[in-house]
Amino acid sequence: MATVSQTSKFSKIAWPVAAWVVALIFFFPIFWLVFTSFKTDADAVKPEFLFKFTPTLENYTNMTQNYDYWKFATNSVITSTFATLFALIVGVPAAYAMAFDPSRHTKDILMWMLSTKMLPAAAVLYPMTFLTKNMLGIFDTHFLVILVLCLINLPIVIWMLFTYFKEIPKEIIEAGKMDGVSTWGEIKDILIPLAWGGIASTALLTFIFCWNEAYWTVRLTTIDAATLSKLIEGNRAPEGLFFGRLSAVSTAAVAPIIILGWFCQKQLVQGLTFGAVK
Repeated sequence: MATVSQTSKFSKIAWPVAAWVVALIFFFPIFWLVFTSFKTDADAVKPEFLFKFTPTLENYTNMTQNYDYWKFATNSVITSTFATLFALIVGVPAAYAMAFDPSRHTKDILMWMLSTKMLPAAAVLYPMTFLTKNMLGIFDTHFLVILVLCLINLPIVIWMLFTYFKEIPKEIIEAGKMDGVSTWGEIKDILIPLAWGGIASTALLTFIFCWNEAYWTVRLTTIDAATLSKLIEGNRAPEGLFFGRLSAVSTAAVAPIIILGWFCQKQLVQGLTFGAVK
């Protein structure tokens, strides 16, 4: 009994400590990013100012005044929001059909969609650049960025929604059909209220993916539709996170999505808890 009790006490202490250590390791780059953003470029590369320095907002002032941060941030909001919205508009009906009216090819289609994520982006970069710049004339436009972000995240959206929808009893949908509800009515009045938590989680994750997308947003834009990824790309330096200006730009780019994720997660958990209690 004594051995079991000691093991139990050790587990209660060891596991939380291990979890905190892992969390701090993952959090340290973000901490150092924010920490360095308050240093000047000169102080950021000097070892003597590694921890002791005079904080300054020079990097943030320079970023908003000389680099037009708000234009890049607005482009990120526009492209991420509409790409997420269009992905859900296509993904919800597609996942609904696959979950409640599957065919013998449904699993093959799901695997095919997932396999498109394995295609190296560089393989289609030059054909897409040539097509959009020289033939379609939509290079460096919001429409192009939204379309690309929507398409590259659509397989994940459908897979996630398909998983959530499969947990809903099929008898509920069949009961709606017996009552004469149309397909759109089933989606709007039955499916979405029952699976809103999964849809909200999918939307949040898709928005984060769109916001963080760098490869396509950097290479398919120049000025007009450039996002925060393009701004970070333009301020690259060999010093990386030890460069004050780059740290400020990166902090300003990642802070909104962290705040949004925290707020949405809090609201989602509260909503699910309220629904469970209700």
